[in-house]
Formats: sequence, structure tokens, C-alpha cells
Amino acid sequence: MAGTSAGEATADVDGSAGAESAPAAAGTVAAAGSAGGRAVVADIEEAMKDVVDPELGINVVDLGLVYGVHVDDQNVATLDMTLTSAACPLTDVIEDQTRQALTTGPGGGLVDDIRINWVWLPPWGPDKITDEGRDQLRSLGFNV
Repeated sequence: MAGTSAGEATADVDGSAGAESAPAAAGTVAAAGSAGGRAVVADIEEAMKDVVDPELGINVVDLGLVYGVHVDDQNVATLDMTLTSAACPLTDVIEDQTRQALTTGPGGGLVDDIRINWVWLPPWGPDKITDEGRDQLRSLGFNV
């Protein structure tokens, strides 16, 4: 969440206030309730498939870059995400795409605002790519 350091993740995905733990398993998005007008995490995960890594052309969900999602009572989504490289110069592009995918659209979007908690542990690796992501990469000529 806001203010955490690189490599430290807060995955307050079970609704408990301030619980700190390791990020959700790579490639998964932890469940959140839909009570009180909060967005459903499965819908957020689906919308995040519109966020495409600009270098690889594959969405961030299938690349395994989304480690966890939490939606608070104010309908603000906090995403624990990583990048294929800590030196990636395109974090702003991914943040802009995420904001667009989640906060705009019919009725104002899924959530009222977003926060991205960039985490580096566990480090991203090709093992985090989904089967769908592997198929997409193979169609682009990558050997995965």
C-alpha cells in the first residue's frame, strides 16, 4: 500500500485492517467482498486484461505481474504488482492504463480510484506467466 518500501507488500485482501503479509501467489488475485458497493475482485482482474505490457504486448494478468488486489470500503483498489524488470522505464504507462481500465467507462468505472504497490519480492519470472500468456507469447515468436 502507499508508503511501503520496495520488496515489502501489504496484502490486506481478507478485509482485516492493516494485516501485513506476503503478496498473494503469483498469477492469482485474492478475493474481496462485494458488500457496500465495492468492486468485485474478479471483475478487476478481468478489466486488468486490458492493461498491456508495452514491450511484450501481453496483458499484465497473463504475464503474472498482478500479485494481489484489495478493494477498500471507499471502493479504492490497491494492486500489488511487479514488473518483468525493476529497471522498467514504463511504469507510468502501466499505471495510466490501469487507471483507465478501472476508473473509466459506463457508470464511472469499477472503482473510484487505484493505487499500485510495486513489489519486487517474490521476483517475477517466466514461471508466473499463465498458460494463456504462454500461448500469446508463442504466437509472437517467443520460446516459452
